Amino acid sequence: MKSIITISRQYGSGGREIGKKLAEKLGVPYYDNKIISLAAKESGFAEAAFYNAENKATSSFLYSIAMGMNVYGNQDIGFAHLSLDDQIYIAQSNVIRKVAKEGPCVIVGRCADYVLKEFDNVVNVFIWADLDYRRNRAINMYNLPADKADDEINKYDKRRANYYNYHATGKWGRAENYHLSLRSDYIGIDNSVDCIVKYIEDGERSNRQPDELT
Repeated sequence: MKSIITISRQYGSGGREIGKKLAEKLGVPYYDNKIISLAAKESGFAEAAFYNAENKATSSFLYSIAMGMNVYGNQDIGFAHLSLDDQIYIAQSNVIRKVAKEGPCVIVGRCADYVLKEFDNVVNVFIWADLDYRRNRAINMYNLPADKADDEINKYDKRRANYYNYHATGKWGRAENYHLSLRSDYIGIDNSVDCIVKYIEDGERSNRQPDELT
C-alpha cells in the first residue's frame, strides 16, 4: 500500500473512528490531533492556539474578516505579515507535508486533502451520515445533551466548512473534492473501513506502471 489517505467528515459520522481502524488495518501511522502536537513543537506556538484557530470559524464572514485583519499582531517567525491563524495554518500544513513524505499514513481533517493536492499518491475520503445517526452518536459517545445535540452538530460542521472554505479552493463536502464519499450509517463503521481498503487496493492495482506488473 503506497497511498496516503485523508479523511474529512461530518461531525458524529464516525470519521475519526474509521480513520483509526483504517490505519490499524493497513499498519500505517494515524494522524489527527498528533498533527497539532507536532506543529506546536516545531513552530513554538501553544497547542491551544491551533484548536482556537479551528474553533472560532463559526461564521464564514467574520472568520474571513478576522483572518484578513491580523487582529492578533505580528509574530516574528519568518512570516510576520500574516495573521496568527494564517501562521498556524502554515505551520500545520508543513507538518502534514512532512509526515506524508515519510510514507503511507491516514490523516484526519486539517484540510489535509487540500494541503497534499500536489501529491500523486493521495486518496481523499469524505464520511457523512444521516442526522439521526449523528445525533445518537453525539449523545451516546460524545455526551452531548440531547436538547443541544442538533445545534452542536450544526456548529461543528459550520466550523469545519468555514475553516476549509477559507484556506482551500473548492467547498468542504462537495463530491468533486474527494475520491470516495461514504455514508457511514448505511454501511457501518467496519464496512466503511473495508470499502476504503478495497478502493485503495483496486486503485493502486489499476494505476500500476507496466514495469510494476511484471
